[in-house]
Amino acid sequence: ALPSVSINQRRELMNICNDTGCKIKILPGIYQLMNGEVKVSKLRNVEIEDLLGRDPISVNMNQIASYVENRTVMVTGGGGSIGSELCRQVAARHPRKLIIVDIYENNAYDIQMELRNAHPELNLDVRIASIRDGEKIDALFNELRPEVVYHAAAHKHVPLMEDSPNEAIKNNVFGTLNVVKAADKYHVKRFVQISTDKAVNPTNIMGASKRMCEMIIQAFSRHSHTVFTAVRFGNVLGSNGSVIPLFKKQIAHGGPVTVTDKNIIRYFMTIPEAVSLVMQAGIFAKGGEIFVLDMGEPVKIDDLARNLIKLSGFTPDVDIPIIYTGLRPGEKLYEELLMDEEGLQKTENGSIFIGHPLDFDEEVYFEQLHHLRGTIDDMHQDAIRDEVRKIVSTYHPELGGK
Repeated sequence: ALPSVSINQRRELMNICNDTGCKIKILPGIYQLMNGEVKVSKLRNVEIEDLLGRDPISVNMNQIASYVENRTVMVTGGGGSIGSELCRQVAARHPRKLIIVDIYENNAYDIQMELRNAHPELNLDVRIASIRDGEKIDALFNELRPEVVYHAAAHKHVPLMEDSPNEAIKNNVFGTLNVVKAADKYHVKRFVQISTDKAVNPTNIMGASKRMCEMIIQAFSRHSHTVFTAVRFGNVLGSNGSVIPLFKKQIAHGGPVTVTDKNIIRYFMTIPEAVSLVMQAGIFAKGGEIFVLDMGEPVKIDDLARNLIKLSGFTPDVDIPIIYTGLRPGEKLYEELLMDEEGLQKTENGSIFIGHPLDFDEEVYFEQLHHLRGTIDDMHQDAIRDEVRKIVSTYHPELGGK
């Protein structure tokens, strides 16, 4: 019951409490109790988010509302973890219309029903479509004329993409190219690309594909009236396929909890934080930037697993065993948020930084993409990696899994 202590102090206290074996709850602030905002019965379980080594980021929601309100907004991949939260935050800021584009009908249906219930007044248009289908994407933009586009549609699972590199390239790179071309053609005002820290010095095909997407954004921004930008962040707590839901499921089954390597570290943020960053980037963007969040100190996945086991009322290695399975193909021990040569520039939000665009020959780049598009289905996995390495000079697949 210490609402005023810092995140680091709270984490130290919780680590001490964890050793008692007791269940831990967090009490709301006393002023919230006095004002009747919450009741003592609202004691909540400690969540893994409480152990992040930093305070939650804050953004200027009034700024965000100013460019979403009364605009036609499209979210690709709108049924996914990031995409659906984007839809929630956009819907709460009174757009003229919200367009959700997703290939997975179940995800699209779920967010459609949720938003209809939460915002019955919302002008909502849900379309099932693949970003790989250039003609379909062009037709959607021609019909619906979005003013703001958040491009969240992508294949993101590193090990799966290592086994199917052609699918990673076709979906992430050529799918993005389809959406970017349509945004440019139909004069979208702002286009925000969802990127990842795995795009920095990538060791896996997923990261390399996202770096290629950033290059597309940077190239088009030089010639287009559309403001194109990318937002790069680390792992998202609770997203589909992330470690926390996996660990919780493993703990619920009595273990073991699987960690790839005792020393593996990752940067983490919550889904609302990630989406707030994405939306604020749309405000700051002038074109071609890669926005990066100061995500605090990286977290050891082993510590994350052990803390989650303790928070669940068990003792690591006694009640719930932890086993180390080894790094998976394409996986790094640590992720980097920015290439050294990109440099950093502060924004008015102290947690958001801008990496300057890298120089590359865009004519050569698009020739390489054209060649890759025509040959990718006939190429062996290693040949695809070789071609991608020619395009992304910082891609080093031989370092993956080390």
